[in-house]
Amino acid sequence: MVANSAIGSWFSFDTKQLSLILPAYGFLAATLPVWLLLAPRDYLSTYMKIGVVLMLAAGVVLVNPVLQMSFTTKFLDGGGPILSGPWWPYVFITVACGAISGFHALIGSGTTPKLIEKESQIPFIGYGAMITEAAISLLALIAASTLIPADYFAINASAAAYAKLGMHVEELPMLNQLVGLNVEHRPGGAISLAVGMAHIFSHMGEWIRPLMKYIFQFLILFEALFILTTIDAGTRVARYILQDLFGYAYKPFRRTGWWPGLLITSALVSAAWGYLLCTGDISSIWPIFGVTNQALSALALAVGTTIILRIARKKIYALVTIVPCAFLTVVTTWAGVLNTRMYLNATPPNWVSMGLSLGILLLVVAVILDNIRVWIRLLQTPEPIGMNLGFDPAEPVLPDPE
Repeated sequence: MVANSAIGSWFSFDTKQLSLILPAYGFLAATLPVWLLLAPRDYLSTYMKIGVVLMLAAGVVLVNPVLQMSFTTKFLDGGGPILSGPWWPYVFITVACGAISGFHALIGSGTTPKLIEKESQIPFIGYGAMITEAAISLLALIAASTLIPADYFAINASAAAYAKLGMHVEELPMLNQLVGLNVEHRPGGAISLAVGMAHIFSHMGEWIRPLMKYIFQFLILFEALFILTTIDAGTRVARYILQDLFGYAYKPFRRTGWWPGLLITSALVSAAWGYLLCTGDISSIWPIFGVTNQALSALALAVGTTIILRIARKKIYALVTIVPCAFLTVVTTWAGVLNTRMYLNATPPNWVSMGLSLGILLLVVAVILDNIRVWIRLLQTPEPIGMNLGFDPAEPVLPDPE
């Protein structure tokens, strides 16, 4: 394999190096034209993702693996080696995109309309994508649960945190040999998914065991595509928003082809999340990511509720979005409070993450309250009023001068 060849060192990077490479990639991906990188890469990777999902599902059905993880653990009320919070509300923000994703709502609102030719295609594209994402989350849970708990924690916890558990690995040395890599203390979920699925496939017979190293690396590539897509799409959208905000102070920033503005905003966004990546770990980054993602879900549902109340002939239809919106608002608010407390009580206190958590909390509360104000007014209208009320639209992005 390449890892054991003369050029293997060219592709081996430590944590700090990757923490610099990924923001640099995010900067390039947010700066380059969509047709040059995002469109062809996402188009080709879609076939690979769907194919791998079908392959993983077939493997689970054929092998019918035994779940080793118990229904609950002693960490139910908190104190776990990876995320220390209690099951409520952390289970709802940890599962993230596997249940509901504000990030996908934000990205999809700009891309999905470009993929459909008529309204009847929306269920297949929108709902189909959601079901596929949920299927991946279920496969990840199954893969992780087939590992012996001691081995699972050895993979996902740091060496210091694992030592405090008093557990001892059982099958992990065999799994290391099977996949050709020492997978201990590699948190983040990607490794445990790949190892878990390789473990499942290894039960198909001795004939497949020599291929486990290749299957493992292929599964890591499969997950890397998700990560890269998140990085470039998220950085690009954040750059758009930042350009729009800066445009209020200096109008050229709103010109989509003005290179100084494009480079400045891309660099600022990449540097911001790159700083969090360099100074944090999975235990500090994932809670704030989960809260942010689910908070965006609540805001997307709030906007959806407002639209339904504007256009629906029966106001009761708004319950479809307002009920999950209320649930997510409670979950994210309480998780944000716990995150803020956790970052404040850390040694030393994590002031940046605490400030971000507090800022997200305030923004969510402000937006939800503003939507409630609008809902009260719309509920008093007996007939749908539609989306166009005759007000002037927001100031548009300025086209490039010819």
